[in-house]
Amino acid sequence: MTNALLKEMKLSASILSYLFIAFGLMFLVPGYPILCGAFFVSLGLFQSFQWAREANDIVFSSLLPIAKRDVVVAKYLFVCMIEGCGIILMGISVILRMTVFADSDIYRSNALMNANLFALGVAFVIFGIFNWIFVGGFFKTAYKFAGPFVRFIIVAFVIIFLAEAVHHVPGLEFMNAFGTDHMGSQLISLAAGVLIYMALTILSCRKACKDFEEIDL
Repeated sequence: MTNALLKEMKLSASILSYLFIAFGLMFLVPGYPILCGAFFVSLGLFQSFQWAREANDIVFSSLLPIAKRDVVVAKYLFVCMIEGCGIILMGISVILRMTVFADSDIYRSNALMNANLFALGVAFVIFGIFNWIFVGGFFKTAYKFAGPFVRFIIVAFVIIFLAEAVHHVPGLEFMNAFGTDHMGSQLISLAAGVLIYMALTILSCRKACKDFEEIDL
């Protein structure tokens, strides 16, 4: 499995997948829908799937002396690794905005979502949706990816819109907490996002392994 993952990182991945990790720092941008950072990290991963398909990577991987299931799991591990790197940058940005920049006027006057643990939890959800809809959808055919990615875009931006709007609902203002305000609610939101990400990714991976086993390449 280690060798399969290294193959994904060195041969199958597009350089854009690594470069687009930097979009996690969008959590530091005021006056901008920060959750678009999670979408752009996903867009970088999409480029790797496109690159791999054009290079006939799936067929090549299937000819290696490894189980077909390992081909799928290696893809998921690579995707989770890139998403994890993006989350680290987002987490650093959140910590900075919750501490060093907690009282900064440029962030306090921001009408859009504040970078807090709730926002980080929603980023986990977006990544989980990507793994479920796009990565899982890709392995239904191991070739077609445009349809699954369009569906992911629609769902992702609905989630981003709802997340941006929720703190304007009376009684839910705490979702846009600054600094360490409402820390209990923020931690619960983050934990919920992590659990959703894990559930969607694990279930998607299991289904993708089953689907890929049935494909006649």
